Amino acid sequence: MSQVMGKDDLIVVTGGGGFIGGHLVADLLRQGYTRIRSVDIKPVEDWYQVFPEAENLQLDLREKATCYQAVRDARFIFNLAADMGGMGFIETHKADCMLSVLINTNMLLAARDHKAERFFYASSACVYAADKQTSPEVFPLKESDAYPAMPEDGYGWEKLFSERMCRHFYEDYGLATRVARYHNVYGSHGTYDGGREKAPAAICRKVITALMTGDHEIEIWGDGEQTRSFMYIDDCVYGTQALMRSDVRDPINLGSDELVTINQLVDIVEGIAGIKLKRRFNRDAPRGVRGRNSDNTLIKQKLGWAPSIPLLEGMEKTYRWIHEEMQKRSGERRRAYR
Repeated sequence: MSQVMGKDDLIVVTGGGGFIGGHLVADLLRQGYTRIRSVDIKPVEDWYQVFPEAENLQLDLREKATCYQAVRDARFIFNLAADMGGMGFIETHKADCMLSVLINTNMLLAARDHKAERFFYASSACVYAADKQTSPEVFPLKESDAYPAMPEDGYGWEKLFSERMCRHFYEDYGLATRVARYHNVYGSHGTYDGGREKAPAAICRKVITALMTGDHEIEIWGDGEQTRSFMYIDDCVYGTQALMRSDVRDPINLGSDELVTINQLVDIVEGIAGIKLKRRFNRDAPRGVRGRNSDNTLIKQKLGWAPSIPLLEGMEKTYRWIHEEMQKRSGERRRAYR
């Protein structure tokens, strides 16, 4: 039987100061949920979105005691906290990514001991076996394609191990767990520079920089023919909650099945900006697997829904937000030098 979250149930969102977590908190508050506890390792003033209606806590969830503090009295837990970023980060911070296993392990223990009703874990398409992602003309990845296991080194192994932890906490302790494998989430109120950004935000930033500086050249990692699907944040937030309320116990894909090359993604952003740039390909840069797409057969069967916001629509919104943020920063720098 599907579990409905009550408006007065205490709901915990870890990673609430981050990109996806901030949007999830915002959406829960919009729906009228009155008891939201948002937790993040960053100082609250550094969160992407802060809501005074929520209980906002700065906690390091790698520590067991803080996990118990975070989930006290909680009925529903969305565990989105992790040390992660785009390919440029996870390929060069494998140990840091794997240490996120401390977060999910301690959060599961705390959820079990505080008798939480349900526990959601944000996994990733990086759990999928590398040998199924060697061609740009990739077959969409089914949930069963995670085995035999050979995930993304570091980050992907941690995600796959934590998926198994969720499964065994249900089998051994009866903790109802839900696991979504996110495929390349993008949108506003997230990072677009500094090294942790993902491809959609990075390309928006590079195109806007070209417009602002007049240097009409863009660096693309790899040859630009690697393929991906990208899911807009609104689909991610809706699907996360739908899965939490569902009876689906096994990991499930949560991603768009609209496949594009990185070159095509650049085409889209150039079209939004009304500019055409010279492309410089950096074949030594991190570029990840050759091709990846989401098979949405299972989510359609189980939830009667799948992510559907077109890439162009989502990228237009993302571009506008990043453009506004970069203009604000530029204005602040000019004022600082006066």
